[in-house]
Amino acid sequence: MTASTTRRTTTARSRIAAVGAIAVAGALLLTGCGDQTEGSGGSDTKESGKTNSAPLFDKLPKDIQDAGVLKAGTNAEYAPMEFQEGGKIVGVDPDIAAALGEKLGVEVEFTSGNFDGLITALNSGRYDIAMSSITDNKQRQEGLDDKGKKLGPGVDFVDYFVAGTAVYVQKGNPKGINSIEDLCGQPAAVQRGTTYEKALQDQSKKCTDAGKKAIKIQSFENDTEAQTRVKSGGAVAGVNDYPVAVDLARKADNGNAFEIVGEQVDAGPFGIAVNKDNKQLTEALEAAVNAIIEDGTYKKILEKWGAETGAIDKAVINGGK
Repeated sequence: MTASTTRRTTTARSRIAAVGAIAVAGALLLTGCGDQTEGSGGSDTKESGKTNSAPLFDKLPKDIQDAGVLKAGTNAEYAPMEFQEGGKIVGVDPDIAAALGEKLGVEVEFTSGNFDGLITALNSGRYDIAMSSITDNKQRQEGLDDKGKKLGPGVDFVDYFVAGTAVYVQKGNPKGINSIEDLCGQPAAVQRGTTYEKALQDQSKKCTDAGKKAIKIQSFENDTEAQTRVKSGGAVAGVNDYPVAVDLARKADNGNAFEIVGEQVDAGPFGIAVNKDNKQLTEALEAAVNAIIEDGTYKKILEKWGAETGAIDKAVINGGK
């Protein structure tokens, strides 16, 4: 999942796909048509080539037309956006990808790996796209680290969703945390390499600038570990994307484990990441996102997962700040 400079801004809003080692964990396949909890099949692209009748097939680059498959990298540990269930990758992003696949006439094949290696893997050619609640921001677009140092070529984004940052705590809020500002001097858990880790770092600096103690940031490889630390009382709070925090509060221990404190802040766009050299694919995806918005499929998907607050009216390329 909210942007680092505003995934993915001043208060971070999603997971950062930082340049790092690619450690791909288990591949799960997602076909590009229909509701992914049902695992329905895709079109006959491989057999028919350019005779494919999908409305946006001709917009795709020829290599993807010929392959009949759009390879997507994700980190399937982020319900309700993308997670594993019954041997499949399911969630908001997989269902949106499936709908895009129908418009484009190809299958979408997801592989789950470490979040902080997704953009590196994309630019190495391992994937055609990365779709994993990645916040679109200038830092990612330009391939910069959090200090502005050039690390890579960057990526282009097709924005398809909006989310802000949320703070969640143990049910009953035993430490009386009401906002991210209350975390000065306190231990807080977060997934490593994310924009909301950057949010904690930025807030910690604000704490020390105001003469208060720094936040004791506890960063973990995956979000499940961060949640476990909060649940056990080892951290007073966790920071996450708003739709993920909402899902966590509703479902963990039947709603008895966590609650959200304060309001969603600094909402920013999630984008499908595409190699900067693949402008044709970027434009095809933009058209496909707009097509599923216009025909109502997009709205139905968000309603299914309780993610309506993230709806957009129109796809944008590189809309993050």
